[in-house]
Amino acid sequence: MTRSLSLSLATVALSVLLSAFAPRQRPPVTTPNELRAAIGAAQPGDTITMADGVWTNLSISFNAQGAEGDSIRLVAETPGGVILDGTSTLRLGGDYLVVDGLRFEGGALSGGAVIEYRDGGRAANHSRVTNTTVIDVNPANKELNYKWISMYGTYNRFDHNYVRGKTNVGTTLVVWLESASRHQPTYHRIDHNHFGPRPPLGQNEGETIRIGTSDTSMQDAYVTVEANLFEECSGEAEIVSNKSGKNVFRGNTFYRSKGSLTLRHGNGALVEGNVFIGGRVSDSGGVRVIGEDHVVINNYFELLGGTGFQSAITIMNGVPNSPLNRYFQVKNVTIAHNTIVRVQQAVTLGAGADSERTLAPDGVQFHNNVLLSAGSSAIRVQDEPARMTWDGTVYWQTSLGIDDPPGVRNVDPLMEQTGGDLFRPAAGSPLLDAAATVDGVEIRFDVDGQPRDSQPDIGADERSSAPSTRARLYPSDVGPSWPGATAGDTRPTRGAGLRLGAPFPNPAVGVVTVPLATDVGEAVTVIVYDTIGRRVAVLTDGPRAAGEHALRWEPTGVAAGRYVIVARSASGTARTSLTLLPR
Repeated sequence: MTRSLSLSLATVALSVLLSAFAPRQRPPVTTPNELRAAIGAAQPGDTITMADGVWTNLSISFNAQGAEGDSIRLVAETPGGVILDGTSTLRLGGDYLVVDGLRFEGGALSGGAVIEYRDGGRAANHSRVTNTTVIDVNPANKELNYKWISMYGTYNRFDHNYVRGKTNVGTTLVVWLESASRHQPTYHRIDHNHFGPRPPLGQNEGETIRIGTSDTSMQDAYVTVEANLFEECSGEAEIVSNKSGKNVFRGNTFYRSKGSLTLRHGNGALVEGNVFIGGRVSDSGGVRVIGEDHVVINNYFELLGGTGFQSAITIMNGVPNSPLNRYFQVKNVTIAHNTIVRVQQAVTLGAGADSERTLAPDGVQFHNNVLLSAGSSAIRVQDEPARMTWDGTVYWQTSLGIDDPPGVRNVDPLMEQTGGDLFRPAAGSPLLDAAATVDGVEIRFDVDGQPRDSQPDIGADERSSAPSTRARLYPSDVGPSWPGATAGDTRPTRGAGLRLGAPFPNPAVGVVTVPLATDVGEAVTVIVYDTIGRRVAVLTDGPRAAGEHALRWEPTGVAAGRYVIVARSASGTARTSLTLLPR
């Protein structure tokens, strides 16, 4: 009896000890005062849950201190179930904070930002806003300038969110850098977001993303903008404005958006594996290059309607002794392995040349690109670049616009397009195994994230059977796990003939159903990949009759996380995504 009692007491003591260190999951808070009190008492590992419903004119001050591996979380009771309207705002101050599942919709501010990664003078670090929407938070006066998302601090993340409908002056999302005397790189990550339509503003400060300012443009930020969908983001000529150094723009899709990804200030940017589909929209552009040491590789451009500054590739002229807010000369830039098809103007060299911008580009390496322009010529020269090298480039269906340099060929590239997929080299294409060496730049992957082989192909695509780790993005690939969009939104469509519906449930714990539809009887393969491209499961691989099918998957032994489901057939390719929760 004594031994049994001793064991019981020991068990109770151990339970008490463990509970003292266990994360605290409280009942949902239902009032602003309860929310403030919960944040004030929060410890590392705690989760604060906001009750579903409409919260009006709520200023959330999420000022707390989490720990590495033990973030403090502020979540909606149901993802998408907490609606914040009126003058509602969110401020994060402190380290290791996570905000998940909120909806900022409607209402308007008088200034500041809807979401700021700082609270008063305290910046956020190692913190994250995810699974959240910011929609139509606009004042009556469009001249009232405020941003929607302002990122401060270091190592923060903004991901899997849906942002749509900004109509007033002010960049949608801004990364702010410290002054030169206090400078440190930010290392932020902006990924897997759906930036929905932003109508033309008619003036500056209508960008969707800006990283830095002219004043801080000589500082390196090391921000990664990756796997985002920019749909009809047409606020101004710069969809994304790079104004700092060493930033990476990778695997994004720009769809029917007026403007360009603009390397406006700062040096050493990497622009890799992005897809630009203009849909013949006027002024839809690609990449505009200003400054030094940029690398623009493995990008795909199609049906762009822009010319001049909004060409698929625009290389600007510079200003002698340029002040920070003007145009620095283009120097030591690599433009390689890009595919440009059916665009109004493929390339403009020395763009903007005038009595002020007199410095032509110097030291441009232009290799292994494919140019199929719908305009009168593929290349327009406004000022002749100095020390420009050409090799491995193919053009077709138009004049080149300049005398053919050595290493440039006028030959049918024999490209094909299946369904709504990209144009890719067909069997027997002269692009295959024909790329020239690109000096000083390692090009390991193609536009799909497939590895380049020892003798790479010309253009953005490497003909390969390896799994793709990135692709043209659709709304089902990005944004919140819950239906963050409304029925009235426009949507790019996949290739006809093969479709994947949204998996359900999503997010999921156990068995998942994946809807598949095909318009013709054909062989279909549906594979689940993890986020780094490893095959996780094969849902079907063989003949499927025309019609709708429900594919059942029980992810036994599969880790929690986000997965990509890819369907392939002769009719095309379709993708969707799924989030698995811990069991």
